[in-house]
Amino acid sequence: MTDRHFDELATRFAEKIYGGAKGAIRLAVLQADLAEALPERPLRVLDIGAGLGHMSLWLAERGHQVTLTEPAAPMLAGARERFAAAGQQATFIQAPWQDLLGQLEQPYDLVICHAVLEWLGEPHSILPVLHQLCAPGGWLSLAFYNKDALIYRNLLKGHFRKLRKAEFAGEKQSLTPQMPLDPRELAAQLEANWQVESQSGVRVFHDYMPQPFQAKAELLDLLEMELAYRRHPSFAGLGRYLHWICRPR
Repeated sequence: MTDRHFDELATRFAEKIYGGAKGAIRLAVLQADLAEALPERPLRVLDIGAGLGHMSLWLAERGHQVTLTEPAAPMLAGARERFAAAGQQATFIQAPWQDLLGQLEQPYDLVICHAVLEWLGEPHSILPVLHQLCAPGGWLSLAFYNKDALIYRNLLKGHFRKLRKAEFAGEKQSLTPQMPLDPRELAAQLEANWQVESQSGVRVFHDYMPQPFQAKAELLDLLEMELAYRRHPSFAGLGRYLHWICRPR
């Protein structure tokens, strides 16, 4: 399986991922976690697979020096437009993660890798690169598609045949990730080089709500409850995505 890029799906990606409550919840949880973990001083930030630049722009607006890397030209163009409209500066690099060590000279205080691993043919292969790109004493913000949540959702829908066949990969041209990650396997792969300091679930209940309830729920209520329960010991592991903030060992 090869890495998946989004050259032809930038518009659909924007509408599907960030066009509604799901995207708003995702950003709210990620931003709350980072606001809690990071110091107030300006940081050098590297956003790998930055997409349309939502997280990078939020960080730039808070005084951080941001570098965005993205392999898909349409996505990077969208990020440039978003920064220009907001009057913010950043460095933009069109490149896959495999090329970054040859293009970047110094490690970064904060490395962001959100919703990238699940689109890679071999997700574990990026982990040593992330470690090299993160400065000693820095932070890694890692968000990934949670295999446990995918299994639970299929259980609730009665998709038992799919579960027996372990058919978890999204189809081509789909925005369902191709490689959901088992959090225990990922934790074991991180153990040697990273200390996981905080763990949150992203959308710990929203995606399990019946559609009519989703439709009538107020966004502010959804955000309040998702933030309140994102680290609950019984619910955090059900997040459709998991967000881990890590420090290099």
